[in-house]
Order: sequence, then structure tokens, then C-alpha cells
Amino acid sequence: MLKPLAATLSSSCLGSGVGIDHVHFAKQCYLTRSCQGDHFPKTFGGSLHFCSDDQIFFQIRRLNIRCLNRRQHIFPKCTADISDNTHQEKTDVSKATLIWRAIKLPIYSVALVPLTVGGAVAYLQTGLFSARRYIMLLASSVLIITWINLSNDVYDFDTGADKNKKESVVNLVGSRSGPLIAAYLSLALGFMGLTWASVDAGNMRSLLLLACAIICGYVYQCPPFRLSYQGLGEPLCFAAFGPFATTAFYLLLGSTREIIFLPLTRIVLSASLLVGLTTTLILFCSHFHQVKMGTERGSVVVKWAVLTLYSILFALGLCRALPLTCIVLCALTLPIGKLVVSFVEENHKEKGKIFMAKYYCVRLHALFGAAMAAGLVSARMLAK
Repeated sequence: MLKPLAATLSSSCLGSGVGIDHVHFAKQCYLTRSCQGDHFPKTFGGSLHFCSDDQIFFQIRRLNIRCLNRRQHIFPKCTADISDNTHQEKTDVSKATLIWRAIKLPIYSVALVPLTVGGAVAYLQTGLFSARRYIMLLASSVLIITWINLSNDVYDFDTGADKNKKESVVNLVGSRSGPLIAAYLSLALGFMGLTWASVDAGNMRSLLLLACAIICGYVYQCPPFRLSYQGLGEPLCFAAFGPFATTAFYLLLGSTREIIFLPLTRIVLSASLLVGLTTTLILFCSHFHQVKMGTERGSVVVKWAVLTLYSILFALGLCRALPLTCIVLCALTLPIGKLVVSFVEENHKEKGKIFMAKYYCVRLHALFGAAMAAGLVSARMLAK
């Protein structure tokens, strides 16, 4: 809201002084004033002096004052016609910045964390770790996330949700078919890699779980389902990256030709629950500006989600579902969780800032996942 300015006009015309006190002007205005009385022979101009508490100075294109009485102050009997030609200056975002936003590199942590946590649980349970299989699964997971990102941009473009989104891949390349082909090519290659890893481990249960995760991703955004528009995006995200993906990676990285059947322990189920929560928080904050409940209530949801995350963590520690080392290291990420809550509470009404909330959640997701994996591995090493 622009605050009014108190302006003082001092001028002289044919030896007479005319004063105007406390006249409010708007930016880029055309202002004409007239007073009753005898006419001056001509229109005259004066000097304007502005003062404002906010140090905001406004410009006036033209000021014509027609006075009808030489010696009277004209303000009490003035009429003003103001036409506002304001325009907003838009800051152009560089092409490099738009490309960086379109790539969404930090979001790929959602491919790394379930895999790493699942592998850490497998190491805790079996003492086994296959670097070759881990790298293959990581590459395949990145391809799957690429499919999700590209297809999401394409289908959001179709619905008009990304019509004015400059960093949309479709808007950047100027084509819909190119990103769509690249998306499904990534999906095909990624699923081939997951299939190879499942066959190599001799564990087909894991492939079934990963197929369920991919199906969740498809019905989330792809036609004819598009369940994200029905408010089901967060539950689908939780299931895909939590119980399905994390558990599948545990089975893949803990299985060998000799160890085909791995039990689903409370440790892997607890870890997958926490991974699912932090991943879902990223999705919620990614669509924060679209929250139908309102940004203020949305900020409350974020606060309670973070509180729930750490409450479940400590509850799992008390019932010994997770090792003590895991609880201690994950508790060290509390400042990051507090940072997420503070940022959302302070900026939930600022559309120009709130989009950064998802990146704060990515930090929490990555650090929380790394702490959990480190705690699981440490528990194995300390037990020796």
C-alpha cells in the first residue's frame, strides 16, 4: 500500500504567492487544479518538495494550476482530476537461472535418500553391501525421477497449470512432444535397470514393490487419473518413496543368490515411515501456493508435520524400533526442522519467497536421511 506524501508547493506568478499544503499525490499522475475567482492570465508551474517517512519519492508529470484569486490559498476550494498510469517493473530472470530451476537438481535427493537408507538397513541386518548394485539402482532411480519431473511439466502444461511458468521445460524448449518422449524414454531405461538389479539379486518381491511405486507416480500426475488434482498427491508420494521404494531397496541391497528371502523387520518399516514423511513434506511445500486451505493454515500443517516427524522418531527410539545411534544423529537435525517451520511461518504470504520452502525441506530430507543412514551403519559397526 502506497502511503500518501505531504507535498508543499511554493511558486510565484506575477508577484503573487500561491501555497498548497498537504496535497497527496500518486505515482505517475496527471493532476489539474482549478480555483474560483478571477483568472490569472496564464498557467504557471512551481517547484515541488516531497518528504516521506518511507523515503519513497513519487513523480508527477504535469501540474497545471489555474487560480481565480491572486491572494487566496487555493487548497480549500480545489478540485483534482487524477489519472494513474502506474506500471509494475518486472525483473527478467536469466535463461541460466530458468534452466537451473527446470532441472530441479536438489529434488533428486528423493532418489538418493530411500536408496541409501534402504541400503543402510540391509547392511545393519546382513552386513552386506554391493557398490555395483547400489550405483545401478541410483542411476535407475535418477531416470525414474527424471520421468516424473518431465511428464509432470508436460501434463501441467496441458491443464494450464504451468501456462505462465517460465521455468517449465515445455515453455523453455517450446515443444510438448520432445519432453514427453524424453520422459518415457527415461522411464523405460530406469525400469530396465531396476529389473536387472532385481534379477541379479534374485529377489522379485523388490521389483513388485518398485512397480507399485512407479504406479503411484503415474496415477499421481498422468491422464486419465491425475489424482494430484484430487488432493491425493501427498498420500501417493508417501507410499511411493516410503514403504514401497525404501523397502524395495532394502531387499535388493541385502539379497544375494544365497540369501534370497529377507524378512521385513520393524527397523526397515520404521525407517521407510520416516523417509516417506520427509519426502511428502517436500511435495507439500512445492505446491504451497496452491494450497486450497490457505497459506496460513498451510503453514500450520508444515509446523505439525515437522513436530510429528520428530515425535515419531523419539517414539521409535523408546520402543527400540530403531537403534539409539540413529535416534541421536537424527535428533541433531532439529535445527533444520526449526528452520523450515520458521521460514514458512514468516513467508507464507510472500509468493516471491515461499517457493523457496521446498528447498528448505530438501535440506531437511537430505540431512535427516543421511543421519539415519549413518546411525544404522554405526549401530552395525559398534555391535562388532
